[in-house]
Formats: sequence, C-alpha cells, structure tokens
Amino acid sequence: MTRAFPGPATCGLTVVIPCFNEVDNVGPSYREITNELSDYSLELFYIDDGSTDGTLGEIRTLAAADPRVRYVSFSRNFGFEAAFSAGYRYASQPWVLHIDADQQFPAAESHKLIAAAEQGYDAVFGVRTNRQDPRLRRWGTAAFHFIGARLLRIEIPPGATAFRLVRAELARKIVDLRLGTPYFLATVPRLTSRYTCVQVAHRARERGESKVGMSFLSSHAIELFVGFTRRLTTVASATALFAAGFGVLAAAAAASGLLGSSATAVTLFMLLTVLLLVLSLTVRYLVVVGAGQPKPRQFYIREANVVVDVEDRLFTTEDPEGPRRIDVQLGKGISA
Repeated sequence: MTRAFPGPATCGLTVVIPCFNEVDNVGPSYREITNELSDYSLELFYIDDGSTDGTLGEIRTLAAADPRVRYVSFSRNFGFEAAFSAGYRYASQPWVLHIDADQQFPAAESHKLIAAAEQGYDAVFGVRTNRQDPRLRRWGTAAFHFIGARLLRIEIPPGATAFRLVRAELARKIVDLRLGTPYFLATVPRLTSRYTCVQVAHRARERGESKVGMSFLSSHAIELFVGFTRRLTTVASATALFAAGFGVLAAAAAASGLLGSSATAVTLFMLLTVLLLVLSLTVRYLVVVGAGQPKPRQFYIREANVVVDVEDRLFTTEDPEGPRRIDVQLGKGISA
C-alpha cells in the first residue's frame, strides 16, 4: 500500500492512557511506555475518568516532573468511550496510540502497530494471540464478534481491541461525529478502508481490578447492535406486527367459537394484540425519532493541564471550594 502521509515514526506520537481507579498502574505504565517509545516525538496523555482513589494525584506528579505528560480529569466517571474520546480530541501529535493503564498489552508490542502504520494505513488494531482474561470474558467477546459481524453484518475489524494506533485526524473526526452510540471499532470502517489488524501479545493484569464486567460488555454490545444496524430493530418490529396480526385472527376465531374459547380468552387475545402493536410502534419511535433528540456532551472536564474547549468544561469559573490546581486555559479567548 502506498503511503500518502507521514507515519508515526517520523511525525510524532500521542499515547492515550485512560485511567479509572488505577493508582497502582499509573507509575508502572509511565515507565514502561517511556522506556519503549522515547525514541519517538512523544506525548503521554492520561485521561482520569473520575477516579476516586489516588490516580489523579499520581498523574499530577508525573506531569510536574515530565513536560511530555498531559492530562484531563473528568467531573465524574463517564466511561470507557468518553475517556479515550477526550484523549483523541486533545492529542497534539499526528498519530494516537491507545494503551490501557492496566498494562495487559505490553508497550513493546506498539512497534508492531507502528510498523504496520508505516505501510500506509489510517488505523491499525491489535489482536490478542494469547488472551490472558477469564474464560467467560473470552467467550463473551467471541459471541459479540460473531453476532455483530456474521449475523448483523456490521463491519468490525476482526478480533480488534482497544490497543490501536490511529491517525489523530481520523480519530478526531470520529469523536466529533457525536454519535448516540460512539462505538469506535465499528465507526472506523465507515470512514476509511485503509485499516488492518496485527497479532500482538497479551498478559494478565498484575495490579488492581478489572473494570470490565459482563454487564459492561452486554450493554456495550447492545449499543453496537442497535446503533450500527437496523436489522435488529427491523426484525423486532416485523415480529411484533406479525404477532399482532396473528392475535387478531386468533381473537376472531375464539369469538366465532372455532377455538372453543370463552369471552375471557377473546379479551386476552385482544389485549395481546394491542400490546404488540404498541411495542412495534415504540421500537420504531426509539430508532427514528429518539435518535435525533439532543443529548448531554459525552464528557465534562473538571481539571487539566492542556487547553480544552469551553463546551467540554463543567464549570467556566474557579471552584468555589478553593484552589484545586485547575490549570486549564479555556478556548475561544476565555481563561480560567
């Protein structure tokens, strides 16, 4: 593939590191990343997703000692998608490398992603070759990819993970779409065909607890299945309408004595018909009308050491409780 733009090896790299209650992993992740990638023009961008432990303090300490460390801290926990979206939006280098703070993807594996990007791709996704996660999570991920790609025909890079290298310009375009379901893996193929996957090593978490449970994976999957294809909602609507029609016929048969049912059965059939008609209309409403309703922003920032847009700030004045190291200079000519 012909390279139409400079790769990360020559033009610079922002490493985005989302953190939620990862106080024990901030320091080790910093040391590992800098040891592996210091030969590049490097920025380390920590995203504190509303941590309630000492994560933010550890990040502040790194930022005070190393000018390459930048960070934003959310006003509360907004979730995984919001955390990396903030990092992508405010990354200053032309390429963004996403590495989670838990260090399950070794920083040394980044060189594989970088080598692939140098061939002309807009995005490179890591695929785990020896996944070191509980069996239930592995099965859940396999089912997720099978349903999404095979049954619902959603284009998802096969086996892709959050360990990825993306052109910052592409990443920002995806973030700025402000989709109702901002599923990054499924959005990249909608914007570019120049993406690929490479196999990378994976290791077990050494410190802290995983924040990704089955409830998170389930809700994440439902958002993808509903937000990136109409097949699921179309099938649901068609099934409800078919059942409603069947209910009308059954009610008529019961009323005429063909089924030998009583007036109670007729009433139940009619109630079922009404219920299914309402369900079908509700599904279509949520898809067609509800998707267009205004929503809050994906995240709000309380503290940072980078310039952020005023719309992304929760407050535009100093915290009334006192100084809290709010170093942010607001965009559009407003200062904190």
